[in-house]
Amino acid sequence: MKAYIFPGQGAQFVGMGLDLYEKYPVAQELFERANELLEFSITDIMFEGTPEDLKETKVTQPAIFLHSVIMSMVMGENFKPDMVAGHSLGEFSALVANGTLNFEDGLQLVSKRALAMQKACELQPSTMAAVLGLDDKIVEEVCEATPGIVVAANYNCPGQLVISGEIEAINTACERLKEAGARRALVLPVGGAFHSPLMEPAREELASAIESTLFNVPKCPIYQNVSTTAVTDAEQIKRNLVSQLTAPVKWTQSVRNMFSDGAKSFIEVGPGRVLQGLVKKIEPTAETSSAAL
Repeated sequence: MKAYIFPGQGAQFVGMGLDLYEKYPVAQELFERANELLEFSITDIMFEGTPEDLKETKVTQPAIFLHSVIMSMVMGENFKPDMVAGHSLGEFSALVANGTLNFEDGLQLVSKRALAMQKACELQPSTMAAVLGLDDKIVEEVCEATPGIVVAANYNCPGQLVISGEIEAINTACERLKEAGARRALVLPVGGAFHSPLMEPAREELASAIESTLFNVPKCPIYQNVSTTAVTDAEQIKRNLVSQLTAPVKWTQSVRNMFSDGAKSFIEVGPGRVLQGLVKKIEPTAETSSAAL
């Protein structure tokens, strides 16, 4: 069985999507439609902007979504997933790819999500940190014992967990995690505490947008970050998507469940190869590749 997986924030690069735009008329049409819907020329930033321009949350999230979704669309008959999953933002790409959302609605939700997250970041200074070489349980215990808001946010693969929260709490937790034996505990250059309780204002904003959007019955199951198991019920997908902003991304658990449910081949659709590396660390016998056009 084939699992198609979609990357999240951090996979962007200057020039992303230009090859698709130049080679496929359908891609050009979709990119131009995106410029109209977003009311700014995202293609200019994607194709020839600076890395700094691309790092802005309101640009990054729609850019990665567009690259992934348009790539899945130009694959045509070659795109035949038995299941899909996406890392954080990538979950929206996966939901367009499996037919739950249409292109326009998916892009509008991603744009609203990005702006809502940006606003939440500005309300309270916060950050995230990568913790390497420690058991998940130890990281969770240290977070729980640290004063202030700091939580496990991304279960990326065994021995790699990202924590999220208030700046002071993150700094304290990093020191304690190093003392507990972490190989590294490194503060990340991100705009805020994604997948933590500090995203509650963004969650509320996104909830009303999701509630007023049509979700179709998907063509194949999605393994969502929050539930980690196969979901095909549109209402359940909505609930999980709303919860995702303040809940951890359980990527390790999702990949394990996909593998045990029969996925032997994991194909990454979109910029970068980060997810393939994570899959190999989670299930070393799984086949991984980038989507071929």
